[in-house]
Amino acid sequence: MTVFDKLKILTDSAKYDVACTSSGSDRTMGKNLPGMGSAVSCGICHSFSADGRCISLLKVLMTNYCEYDCQYCVNRHSNDTPRAAFTPRELADLTINFYKRNYIEGLFLSSGVIKNPDYTCERMIRCVEILRNEYHFYGYIHAKAIPGADEALLQRLGFLVDRMSVNIELPSQKSLTKLCPNKSKQAILKPMGLLTNRIRENKAEIVQYRHAPKFVPAGQSTQMIIGATPETDYQILNLTEGLYKKYSLKRVFFSAYIPVADNPLLPSIHTKPPLLREHRLYQADWLLRFYGFEAKELLDEEHQSFHPLIDPKCNWAINHMELFPVEVNKASYEMLLRVPGIGVTSAKRILQARKAGSLDYEGLKKIGVVLKRAQYFITCKGKLAEGLKIREDNLLMSLVSEKGISLLTRQMLDQSYEQLSLFPSGKLSEEDVRQCLKEPI
Repeated sequence: MTVFDKLKILTDSAKYDVACTSSGSDRTMGKNLPGMGSAVSCGICHSFSADGRCISLLKVLMTNYCEYDCQYCVNRHSNDTPRAAFTPRELADLTINFYKRNYIEGLFLSSGVIKNPDYTCERMIRCVEILRNEYHFYGYIHAKAIPGADEALLQRLGFLVDRMSVNIELPSQKSLTKLCPNKSKQAILKPMGLLTNRIRENKAEIVQYRHAPKFVPAGQSTQMIIGATPETDYQILNLTEGLYKKYSLKRVFFSAYIPVADNPLLPSIHTKPPLLREHRLYQADWLLRFYGFEAKELLDEEHQSFHPLIDPKCNWAINHMELFPVEVNKASYEMLLRVPGIGVTSAKRILQARKAGSLDYEGLKKIGVVLKRAQYFITCKGKLAEGLKIREDNLLMSLVSEKGISLLTRQMLDQSYEQLSLFPSGKLSEEDVRQCLKEPI
């Protein structure tokens, strides 16, 4: 099998993983040392698809051979699919030559479990060691921690890469037991806890020893599959909040389940991916991380799903009209953040502008406030927006955005959704790969 054939198989096998971000790392080469690549903000060329997935990295598996039989996974042991495996040298050479030709700006490395977790982790470590130590590549590398691998191996990998992730995959132990007979919640959370503790220890080491090596400087993340199992948005959001608090994760990613085979334990192969649900969870996740909301404020036992037509922040505001309208010239920063149409940046600008004088609606518009939504929840100098009449029975429809309707329509009508591929239109050919391997720049 040629390297080109392996690349097609293993990039296609990796495309269902959406945890691709490259922020938060500042790995740089030392003075007077040869090297290439950078993981600082200007060194990574972010490229995002229409649904928010990052496509700037070479996202690939070491191998799609796997000892596990997770029913939702296209690479499961029982699935009849083409199999391939890179050697550490092949993948390192391919990555560095793709980088030199500006095809990619970094590496997102995962793997099926071949033989056992330790053997798999050792192959990943060897690949990254070649990139870091032989090629002196200082660009961004995100690696998946293999649950069940020895702690010493996970630590070695953590000192070589910028970010690591342990995918929790399914939101409950019940679903894991049903669909992933080889996995358990404890086996997933154990390495997650190890990484959290080691990151904290490393921060203390860096303070004490200036040149101490950095351990996973961009932090760790995880991913949950949405729609494969019956867990509600309420359960998923509470789990997300718990993961942030206990493990200090940088991100929790949500991946709309895409049926890959008929299975009585999973949604029908003809079921459309719940893209709008994924979108609402990302919006709620943003509220948890940057707006001071708690999961219990956004959903509860009686309301366990997000509204399909309005974002979670608007939905919360409509259900708490007793708190509105707020006077923008007097409201606290925390309360301003809860007004639909006012984001973190515009809330800070409001606080700064108030020092110079009272704000009016025209001033808010210049600051960047989205008055189309905010006008229903604020007053300026004690007055509502001119001509505005707030009717509770019509407020919901007034807040429904065209974007929300288009997302819902897309989910209802789209029959051809699929994950991104490295070869969407034949841009890379076998000749490209051959030149990358045999004719280095």
